[in-house]
Amino acid sequence: MVKHQPLQYYEPQLCLSCLTGIYGCRWKRYQRSHDDTTKWELLWFIILTFTFFLTLTWFYFWWEVHNDYNEFNWFLYNRTGEWSDWSIPILVSTAAGFTYITALLILALCHIAVGQQLNLHWLHKGFLVAILIATVVAMMSIEQMWDEEWEVLIISFQATAPFLHIGALAAITLLSWIIAGQFARSEKAIFQVCLILAYLAVVLALYLVPMTISSPCIMERDMLGPKPSIIGHRGAPMLAPENTLMSFKKALEQQTFGPQADVTVSYDGIPFIMYDDTLRRTTNIEQVFPELSSQLSAMFNWTDLEKLNAGEWFIRSDPFWTASSLSPEDSMEAENQSICKLTDLLDVVREKNASVLLRIHHLPDTHPQYENYINITVTTILQSGLPQEQVIWLSDHQRPFVRRLAPGFQQASSVKRDPKFLKDSDIAFISLRYTGVNKEDIRAYSSQNLTLNTYTVNEPWLFSVLWCAGAESVTSDASHILSKVPFPIWLLPPDEYSLIWITSDIISFTVIIGVFVLQKWRLGSIRTYNPEQIMLSAAVRRTSRDVRIMKEKLIFSEINSSMDTPEELSLCSESHYEGFSNNAITPNTDSNTHSSQRLEET
Repeated sequence: MVKHQPLQYYEPQLCLSCLTGIYGCRWKRYQRSHDDTTKWELLWFIILTFTFFLTLTWFYFWWEVHNDYNEFNWFLYNRTGEWSDWSIPILVSTAAGFTYITALLILALCHIAVGQQLNLHWLHKGFLVAILIATVVAMMSIEQMWDEEWEVLIISFQATAPFLHIGALAAITLLSWIIAGQFARSEKAIFQVCLILAYLAVVLALYLVPMTISSPCIMERDMLGPKPSIIGHRGAPMLAPENTLMSFKKALEQQTFGPQADVTVSYDGIPFIMYDDTLRRTTNIEQVFPELSSQLSAMFNWTDLEKLNAGEWFIRSDPFWTASSLSPEDSMEAENQSICKLTDLLDVVREKNASVLLRIHHLPDTHPQYENYINITVTTILQSGLPQEQVIWLSDHQRPFVRRLAPGFQQASSVKRDPKFLKDSDIAFISLRYTGVNKEDIRAYSSQNLTLNTYTVNEPWLFSVLWCAGAESVTSDASHILSKVPFPIWLLPPDEYSLIWITSDIISFTVIIGVFVLQKWRLGSIRTYNPEQIMLSAAVRRTSRDVRIMKEKLIFSEINSSMDTPEELSLCSESHYEGFSNNAITPNTDSNTHSSQRLEET
């Protein structure tokens, strides 16, 4: 008699089902395969990996340029004429695409780790191509329209490179589990050699990359200079409408060095504060004087300018996503701001005993004050009673004339020039974009007793890097944030950094060696298992005849293991195997019937 035993017990494999289901929509057991991945699917895996690194670069870049989101929106405003905040939607869509690609790559690596065939679903392939194309288009657009912003990547590495190195080291160490598994499973020596050499090359490069990392924050603590002074860019534009009296007061409340303002002269000769050429973005000109909305702000009389509201746009547009955090009193005050006269700004600065950085806008040739607008501005400053040494004059136009009228003004320049030339030109202050300076420039200007100011610095990490580099002053939209930064975000002495670097490398190398040994021991014994049992899970790609023969062999092996007497074993001798596979065994009818039933169940 043949003992009835189940052919094979299939344990629930929920994790494996989810893995193959999400990645390739293969939710059923019979849809899975341990066969080698096709070349076409390998190509899709390469595309997926490339897209991951591309989206990682783009996501990192767009996250780091958070400091310049307002500048990006201003850039688009100059081209479209409509103010709209595109920075956050771009960041959200970039984060969503990167998360999706990262999830797909993790699923693919899990397939490789468990020996499953890669088979990316067509829907995922479509999304993958769409994200790849969108990322390439976005990066090309930045290259053409805002190419100088790529320099932010180099600067950001000065703040993040040590931590990115540790993160990359952790990732490559975790990847050793998959690499070691492929190495242990493979029976081709050439594949093993190529795999291990490629992996070791990447690991060795990561171990040595700290030798190329240069950050001003890797320094002895006693070498750190004083905290840079903070100049409020157009006041405090995150707390109040830019270039308004409320904005300047908010900036001075943060104990800043002083505000920075943009001065324009009206048609009737009144200096006022306005950055834009027109009034469309920061006033309600389209409601009050709709037919004059495109006219230059300098072509209005002051009697018309003082009728405009310069605060409603701030509450409505919320350019820095901060308007909602204002108190009801501040919100009401901001909503009722007017265009600020230069005299009002100077009075506030004088009361706080602060300094002011003034940028003078050029007037069109047709303006009635074109010939004497510099004289009007300087005279207004002198009549305000503000000490001359507290005025930083940031304009090259008619500089000799300004020196004669106000010899006590601090002359400043916004053009990068040789430090010795600036010194000889009696210029003591230079204001440059932070992407245009490095540690060597800061040292060169400092050696000539020149004060270097960098703009526009809003993020604490960037402020920390410039602080460590020795910058003396920064212009910021976020004076309320930077004023509360008591110390650079991180500062490591070279010896401590070297210790962290070497320790991380040793730990990583030890873990990798242990993983390779474990995987070799763990996977090396798989070859001793019954090959028929192993191959049943790969039967989906075999012919029906091969599947039937494998199942019959497994049944035969189970029958052998269940028979106790020599008579029973003789029934299943090699000479009778062919008859068994052809349903020709007839020792007794009952046995034949049960065998046929079990084949049908299989």
